[in-house]
Amino acid sequence: MVSVEVVRGDITAENVDAIVNAANSSLRGGGGVDGAIHRAAGPRLAEAGGALAPCPPGAAVATPAFDLDPPIRHVIHTVGPVWHGGTRGEPELLASCYRASLRVADELGARSVAFPAISTGVYGYPPDAAARIAVDTVLTTPTEVERVRLVAFGADTYELLSAALRSRTE
Repeated sequence: MVSVEVVRGDITAENVDAIVNAANSSLRGGGGVDGAIHRAAGPRLAEAGGALAPCPPGAAVATPAFDLDPPIRHVIHTVGPVWHGGTRGEPELLASCYRASLRVADELGARSVAFPAISTGVYGYPPDAAARIAVDTVLTTPTEVERVRLVAFGADTYELLSAALRSRTE
């Protein structure tokens, strides 16, 4: 079974084989986590991502990590759903982001993966619901990944992810 940890910090500095990028469908960079990953990985990430685009919501694809520091070798790009009140399949699409990213990690042979809080920024997904989906999906998806780190940039997200994990493991 996968080991899941919640941490607060910078996903581009994680000690993992792969990091997940909360991307837009163009895979060429944007704001938030996506922008931070692109700045840290360098311009080749946008070129590689653009060659794989478009990526639909709920899917995932991988590129090399380029200028990110080892041991990060891969960036797994996934496009989360834009929140429209939960009536357009948003929960299923968000869960699919985590499942598809773990499937890609398995294909790459990654044994450790760091995830951001997907869709909770400009895509407007309610952070509490997103935290529960993230934890539930990671804990129930069959994978060869041994260690997942859920990386929160802010204190509020850290608390929500921690509470969701506690509720599943107590």
